[in-house]
Amino acid sequence: MQKPYRIGQIVPSSNTTMETEIPAMLMARQSIRPERFTFHSSRMRMKKVVKEELAAMDAESDRCAVELSDARVDVLGYACLVAIMAMGLGYHRQSERRLAGRTQENGTNIPVVTSAGALIEGLKVMKAKKIAVVAPYMKPLTELVVNYIREEGFEVMDWRALEIPDNLDVARHDPENLPAIVQTLDLTDVDVIVLSACVQMPSLPVIAKVEAMTGKPVVTAAVATTYCMLKSLGLEAVVPGAGALLSGAY
Repeated sequence: MQKPYRIGQIVPSSNTTMETEIPAMLMARQSIRPERFTFHSSRMRMKKVVKEELAAMDAESDRCAVELSDARVDVLGYACLVAIMAMGLGYHRQSERRLAGRTQENGTNIPVVTSAGALIEGLKVMKAKKIAVVAPYMKPLTELVVNYIREEGFEVMDWRALEIPDNLDVARHDPENLPAIVQTLDLTDVDVIVLSACVQMPSLPVIAKVEAMTGKPVVTAAVATTYCMLKSLGLEAVVPGAGALLSGAY
């Protein structure tokens, strides 16, 4: 019997989506590919999506990386995009290096993926230049995220901030509302739609619907994280029903 790949996630304590959407995608992949997966998490405290709580939460990520490396996971994902982007431009590179260092100090060498870095990488893989973004954050944090993405070389043509301050309420946002929100965006010349620039805001059930509605490729932070996790494991980045990036075209 083939040994399953252990998927480790560093998760905000109030996040209920990444332990739903990442397993859903990888379990869907099991219907078309032989690899099998198990899922393991360590949590860092965060309830309100505000800069002060995000910074305090990020400081706990080292502990989480060590805990997950105790379990000898095969890949480690940092499941909070805005916490990384709120720490300063390009911070995902620093975070990934530091957390990988924590696992090495614990006698392992685990590849580290941040959802922030994964979104940037996913957009590059898709050869996106002009994008539109939907995010659940308050406007100041959304502006910070938009600026972070712009500094990585992309034009953000239009964006929407849903202004949901409580992280549990972000998870309760009905993904079926997203197609109507996308219809309010100016998608002229947009190459790729970022349907959820947040791994807590559910979006997986409507990715195919928004791609069909707009005729444009759609990506989310969770989809990009799954793509980068699979790549880091040396596996084919393909998942049925998860949009263009995981279609096998890249």
